[in-house]
Parts: sequence; C-alpha cells; structure tokens
Amino acid sequence: MSTAELLKGAAELFPDEVVTSANVRHLDLPFGAGRFALITLDNGFDHTKPTTFGPASLANLNAAIDQVEAEAAAGDIVGVGITGKPFIFAVGADLKGVELLKKHEDALAIGKGGHEVFKRLSALAVPTFAYYNGAAMGGGVEVGLHCTYRTVSKALPAFSLPEVFLGLVPGWGGCTILPNLIGADKAVSVIIENSLNQNKQLKGKQVFELGIADALFEGADFLEQSLLWTASVLKGDITVERPEIDRGEAWDQAVAKGRFIADGKVHGAAPAAYRALDIIAAAKDGDLQKGYDAEDVALADLIMGGELRSGIYAFNLVQKRGKRPAGAPDKNLARPVTKVGVVGAGLMASQLALLFLRRLEVPVVLTDIDQERVDKGVGYVHAEIDKLLGKGRINQDKANRLKALVSGVLDKAEGFSDADFVIEAVFEEIGVKQQVFAEVEAVAPAHAILATNTSSLSVTEMASKLKNPERVVGFHFFNPVAILPLLEIVRGEQTDDASLATAFAVAKKLKKTAVLTKDAPAFVVNRILTRFMGEIQNVIDEGTPVEIAEKAIEPLGLPMSPLVLLELVGPAIGLHVSETLNRAFPDRFTVSENLAAVVKAGKRGFYVYDSGKPELDPEVAALLKQGDVVLSEEQVRARVLDAVAQEIGLMLDEGVVAEAQDIDLCLITGAGWPFHLGGITPYLDREGVSERVNGKRFLEPGVASVPA
Repeated sequence: MSTAELLKGAAELFPDEVVTSANVRHLDLPFGAGRFALITLDNGFDHTKPTTFGPASLANLNAAIDQVEAEAAAGDIVGVGITGKPFIFAVGADLKGVELLKKHEDALAIGKGGHEVFKRLSALAVPTFAYYNGAAMGGGVEVGLHCTYRTVSKALPAFSLPEVFLGLVPGWGGCTILPNLIGADKAVSVIIENSLNQNKQLKGKQVFELGIADALFEGADFLEQSLLWTASVLKGDITVERPEIDRGEAWDQAVAKGRFIADGKVHGAAPAAYRALDIIAAAKDGDLQKGYDAEDVALADLIMGGELRSGIYAFNLVQKRGKRPAGAPDKNLARPVTKVGVVGAGLMASQLALLFLRRLEVPVVLTDIDQERVDKGVGYVHAEIDKLLGKGRINQDKANRLKALVSGVLDKAEGFSDADFVIEAVFEEIGVKQQVFAEVEAVAPAHAILATNTSSLSVTEMASKLKNPERVVGFHFFNPVAILPLLEIVRGEQTDDASLATAFAVAKKLKKTAVLTKDAPAFVVNRILTRFMGEIQNVIDEGTPVEIAEKAIEPLGLPMSPLVLLELVGPAIGLHVSETLNRAFPDRFTVSENLAAVVKAGKRGFYVYDSGKPELDPEVAALLKQGDVVLSEEQVRARVLDAVAQEIGLMLDEGVVAEAQDIDLCLITGAGWPFHLGGITPYLDREGVSERVNGKRFLEPGVASVPA
C-alpha cells in the first residue's frame, strides 16, 4: 500500500482532524547560494491552537515533499527547509485521533504513515534543514530529526519528546535517530528522564547545547539568520562538525541509567519507558530502518493499551477540565480583589502570601499574634523574592515593587479594613478558626471574602457563628504551595454564588487548578489518601511487616511510598486528619495507636536515612505493637484498592464532587498521582476493582480505555 493510500485510510477514521497545511514557497538564498524551497507548517489558527499531525496533515506534508522531490531531482533547487507558523513549529501527533483508534492495524498505520513521510526528507537529492522557530514536541521534534541540519530559536519556550509521560514512545524516529545524533546518554535524558520528570521542557539554548540543533539564533530575526546560515553551509563556508558517538559501553550504561530512572518513577508499572529503552538499546548499531520498524510495533501496542488511554484522559483532564471547573458559578459574578489579607505568618501562611503577591501583584498584609512572627513571615517573603532576583526570574525593579507590596501588622483592623480577600492559615482547630473569622468579620469590609485553608474541618461549621456566613469559602492549597497545582474550593452550606465566583476568579489568577467540592469531611484528596494510608496502617498494626505493606503499593507507580508521604505531610497532621475522619465515619476510618505513639514520641516519620536509603527507625520499630496477621503483597494491595474504590464510590454518591473525573483531577494535581494511572478511577476500572467493590465501573468504556 502506498503512503498516500495508507494516510487516506487513516484520515477516514478521524473526520474531525484540525488539518495542518504544508505550504511550499521558493526564495533565492543570499550570497548567490541558489534557489531554495521552504515548507511552512500551518493549521490556519493563531498560536493558541498549536499545529499537530493527524493523517490528513501528514498527507499534506507528503504532497509538499512530492513537489520538492521532483524539483530537487530536476536540479531546480539547492535545498529544502521546514518551519512553522509564528511561535509554533509543531507539537506532534493529534492525540484526539489516537483516542478514536480501536484496532491494532489502524494504530500500526499511524506509526508507519509518519515514518514513511518523514523518512522522505532525509532521502531527498538535496540537503534538508529544520528551523525550530517555536514550540516543538513529539512528532514536531521528530520531523526535524529527519533533516540534514537543524537551527533553533533562542526564544523557543518548549521542546520535548513527551510521549513516555503519556504512555507512548517517540514513534516517528525519536527513539532511533536521537541517540544516533547526540549519543545515548543525552537521548535517555530527553526521552526518559525529562518525560518522567513531569514532562520537563527544554529551552532553545539547551536544544543547541545538547547538539540536537546545529545553530542557535535570536528569536527576532530567526528565519533570516537561519537562511543566511543555510546559504553558508550550502556554499561550503560553514562546515557542521558533530561529535563521534560512543557506541561502546557508554551506550549500555545510558540504557541502564534509563531503566534505573524508570524503576524509580513507575516501578515497572507502566510499559512505555521500558519499550522506549529497548528501542534505544537496539539503535546502538545505527540501523535506522530496524529502529523505525520497532517504533511502529511499540507505538501500535501502546496505543491499544490501557496506560496510554489513561494518559490521554489525564492530559485532557488537566488541560481542559482543569481550565473549566465543573459547577463553578458564572464568572461575571466575581468581585475584584485589590488587597489580600493573610491571617498567620507561619510557613504555610508565608507561602500563600508569596503566591498571592507574585500572581495578583496587589498589596498583601500578614498578621499574627506577636511582632516576631509577623517579621519572620514578611522576612520569608522578602528572602524568596531575592532568590527569584538572583536566578534572573525577575528584575530589580519588579523585586522592589513586590517587596513594597507586602507588609505585616499585629492589628487586624489596621491590616484588613480595606481587604477584599482574607485567607486564614492558622492552627487546624475549629474553635481557633471560628475565633479568627469572628475577629476578621468585625473589621473587614462587608464584601470581603473570608477564605479558609483548612485541610479537613467543616467550612459550614467555621462560618456558623458569623453574621455573614455566605462569604466564607474553603480555599485548600496543597504543600508545597508553589509546586502542586490543585486548589480545592469548598462551598459551605451558606456560601453564595458571588463569593464562590470570586474564589474561582482568584484561583485562575493564581494559576491553580480549581475543583469545586462539597463541604464534606477532608474534601477530596485528604479523604482518599487518609483511607488509603489508613488501610496500610491497619495491615501494619495487624501484623504485616512494614516493608511488605510498602512494597505492595509499588505496582501503582506512585511518586513516593505511603510512609514517605506520611513523613512529608507530617505524622501529626496525618493523625489529626484521621481523627477528624474517624469522628465522621467511624466504621471506615481508624485511628492507629501505633501512629499516635510515633507522634507522641515526637518522631518525624518511620524511617531514618543513615545509609542514604530509607530504613525503619529502630526507635519507631520499638514503639510498634503488632498483631500476628501477616498478609502477602497481593493481599495488602487488594485490601487497599478495595478500600479506595469503596470510598470513591461513597464520595460520588454523596456528591462531594460532580463526577469521577474530578476525583482523578484532584489526585493528579494535588497528590502527584501518575498520568499513566489516569489518576485512580481508570486503574480501578482496568483492574476490575470497581466492579468487585461497587458492582459497576466509575467510567464508561472508551473513557480512559480502548473503545469497544
């Protein structure tokens, strides 16, 4: 079957593709270097809708190559270049099309189609040049790898091969060409390490330094400079030197390093990284075609697997649902926020002050019970601004302006009399919080939002003694505030639409992923994590050794083990949340006597790290009182997953959030749960846990799974 026929068949499966055109224009290169063909990839939209490759788009590029191939063979042109529309080169395969595929042979056709088109660029009778003018990802990076030479713009903001992050492999040449271009070690960093590190992006300068691009030019006149450089290369005035690739032991060590990174991140739980590493390992002999064939098969296998569908589902949750929160009121009801008050000046409050200051750029005032604490809080914010200045993230003028906007006072009346939004981050005790809100209500303007950063207490109860309980809203951040995107916005029983709309508008300015939750104990993330951790704690208390309980969860590929997470959260906070939930749901949430003993002994966690690795602290081991019921890893895992599935089912029945999708969005953005799980509900569906526990799946077949 010809490439054109292959792509025509694939295009019929994907009628809604946003089609990218490949426009050919001709120009005379400087220095009399000759006539040149330039292909521009453009989907007809501005930079907010990046250019992608679906089957019809690949067919357009294929037709453009037909034209330049004939011109090159006839001697009418000296070279061919490929570039993108303003700010965007191309961001890879169109994932909406991948979601629709139901058969292995259709998935195989997509892989082959891309290879067949891109390969033609390296087979032309004249040299080819890729000009990475803007964002380039996945297939966008790979089309350039098939060219003879590459230039990159200093202004390029994002360059990556993100496939492993989503549950795929770079399947249009990335796994095969990149290690043969820059060496296996650097290729493993780009394909495996960056991808599994929350899809880390490269900037233009890094692309050049890695040797992916041969030249680096300023963004302002990038194309002109690239064409001048191209003319010099074609005339022989510039010779591109590339380092010799080490195909010996260094290659094998790089692949081993990749496996170590993958094990640390996904613990063998997701296949994509390992498939990519197998292809990189096999690319050592430089046989490109063999590599392309292996990429095709890996791509098709992974497209028909659950992890990729979960990965695409998770990606869509974060990119789409995360930007249009379910249940949020009309944004036109939101009131302006021109000044923010923060009650408390401890670490959490100081982190919040810094975030509001940086994102809103309005006056932020902290209060606390004594001047020393206030000064420490303001000092923290100033020190963090100085760090940003030192790293070149902001200039001196901006640093001075931000510092001038933050202040601290002891008197709430002085600090909050003109604040539009006041958030408390004080001790997690209902009486303390009620008192704080009573004090704030007495001095803040009538329209001011009163927000609480509580992690588990009732927002309704907190507001119950106020004259205007309708303006109290839960605004629960996750630690570290600067890194975790989730913000649980909690509607109390009397919270009104205007207060809620203002909270969502502020969340958007803070660049947080906001999810609306009902005022139910511990809201979403902490309720699920506490049930999850509680079940692990139960099996340890009953007699299962700590290491078996921890190891049982490894196949989930979570960012850290349960007891390491407990250390990060703090055992005292973990105990407090479990006590709150035990009061609400005593039949399902236990309070571990062993955890209470660890907290009472003042321990920071269960482990010591004397050898560099976590080992059970002998002092903690001496505190543990265990029964004699020892479970296997499989039994522990089944028990934990059953408990989580039951809790999520109950939360959806109670209407804590609108849909299962919101649970997954919360776990991905608030607890770092992996994309390849799709959060948690697709995994529970895939493993049959949902039906075993609740008698039904959380998601319809075809949502986060291969369509029937």
